Amino acid sequence: MVDSADTIYLDNNATTPVHPEVREALAGVLAECYGNPSAPHQAGRTARDRVQQARSQVAGLLGCRKGEIVFTSGGTESNNLAIKGCFFAQSATGKRHIVTSAIEHPSVLETCRWLANHGAELTVVPVDTTGRVDVGAVAEAIRSDTALISLMHANNEVGTLQPIEETARLARERGIVFHVDGVQAAGKLPVDVTALGCDLYSISAHKFGGLKGTGALYVRDGTSVEWMQQGGHQEGGARAGTENVPGIVALGAAAEIARRDMNKNRRSFDSTRPVFEELTRTLAVTRLNGHPSERLPNTVNLCCLYADAMNVVLALSVMGIYVGTGSACASHTQEPSKVLRAMGLSEMAAYCSIRISTHPSTTIEQAQDAAGKIAEVVERVRLVTAPEDIGVCDENCPCFFEDGKR
Repeated sequence: MVDSADTIYLDNNATTPVHPEVREALAGVLAECYGNPSAPHQAGRTARDRVQQARSQVAGLLGCRKGEIVFTSGGTESNNLAIKGCFFAQSATGKRHIVTSAIEHPSVLETCRWLANHGAELTVVPVDTTGRVDVGAVAEAIRSDTALISLMHANNEVGTLQPIEETARLARERGIVFHVDGVQAAGKLPVDVTALGCDLYSISAHKFGGLKGTGALYVRDGTSVEWMQQGGHQEGGARAGTENVPGIVALGAAAEIARRDMNKNRRSFDSTRPVFEELTRTLAVTRLNGHPSERLPNTVNLCCLYADAMNVVLALSVMGIYVGTGSACASHTQEPSKVLRAMGLSEMAAYCSIRISTHPSTTIEQAQDAAGKIAEVVERVRLVTAPEDIGVCDENCPCFFEDGKR
């Protein structure tokens, strides 16, 4: 068993450690703030004040008014609330068409598909080999009955950033509601929802130092949403259910810290990311998945041909290096990453892809140590894994180099 002090955690797009200052804020609220925010007495008012403070902190991170923030249980609920709520609000007017992309998170794609079984019509636009949506393809997909466009700000697997501002202008011109899944971007990139021009924006606390099980949805004033959870009148009637006060306070603290440290964190990301990008030059038949520049600053997704990603991840884990696979599940009995397949990678290339996502606290020394071990493990796995065991690349797979060699 590797001592926790010696581990290097590089799976921060999956989840991040709780920030030390968030832990401090959480300890205080757990000890002293036990009231129900809906109660009229002092204990209730104290809890309500803390929730409102957190609402202001989240609004500060996103560049909106606090009254436009609805607290949820996380990114999945925020996406469900935005997409279903918008669809049911507009379906009565005859608008039943939704546009999204092929690389969205399952909480978006599966929600859209669920709606397609309940009267919606769905268009899924493709992406290019870098994982980027063409605004022109979105424009072509729009119909007179389009109710909603839903795109992610940044992809969770490869980090590619989408043309959000351009899509927002298109949506405004056509009178279409625009939802952005900002779960991977918020806290890592400066986000100003007013400048972006979106109507709905989802975030999740545990992606930037908060607790799992808490999130928020920005709802621009005037956006018509049919609220999906009935009961009490919490969140201004937008989401029934007693508020998760500790989680919300932690989210607020994490939002304030992320906003305060944004520039410092970006410098950290910019210093460590090249260490892993260098593997594309020093490690044979290895390429970068995703956009070379329009990408999250902390994310490097590598296709290491002939090295099965699951074996690489497990071998690294034994050494105390924690990275993610490029697939939702890299088991050969299940499908490879839908994101990488949508980008044109063959099944084999998708099975050989790993995701490295750093934290602001990741040091250059840790990055260099981890990169060396990644190279070592990849080469070792290649020695014991025959290419035919994991398949053959398609001729048009972008993992082919320009000279036609692999």
